[in-house]
Amino acid sequence: MPIFFLLKILGKVESIHLSTAKQRILPLMLNCVILLLVIKKIVTPNQSIELYFFFVGILISNMACMCLAVFGFKTSIHMIGVNGLIMFFIALSIHYSININGTLALMAIITGAVATSRLHLQAHNSVELITGAFIGFIPQLILVPYWL
Repeated sequence: MPIFFLLKILGKVESIHLSTAKQRILPLMLNCVILLLVIKKIVTPNQSIELYFFFVGILISNMACMCLAVFGFKTSIHMIGVNGLIMFFIALSIHYSININGTLALMAIITGAVATSRLHLQAHNSVELITGAFIGFIPQLILVPYWL
């Protein structure tokens, strides 16, 4: 939130909704910088390999979303986040051989609720939601073999 208020004071964003793809570029760039700092200084591979690659996946998703925003395509950042998290939970359940079906079912319900709310608020169309889901899911899936 402090970064948003700074961007608002500087006139770089109009509202917290970031309704156009152009308004999303600078906040996504700043998020990439923050994620790089987290990856380099806070969550190193020596501490927790799972979390390290989770954050690398978030960074890749963020960069993909930023690239699409540069070309004028707005994706659902909410769907990116929730689908990245559900893929991470799936990978954790496989890695540690634990049954978290209840958690996965709850995450599926949350994913549906997020998608429904974004459509109901007319913040996104179905293509933007599906694109966001893939941008969140695929990087986590690709990175699984590096830590699994």
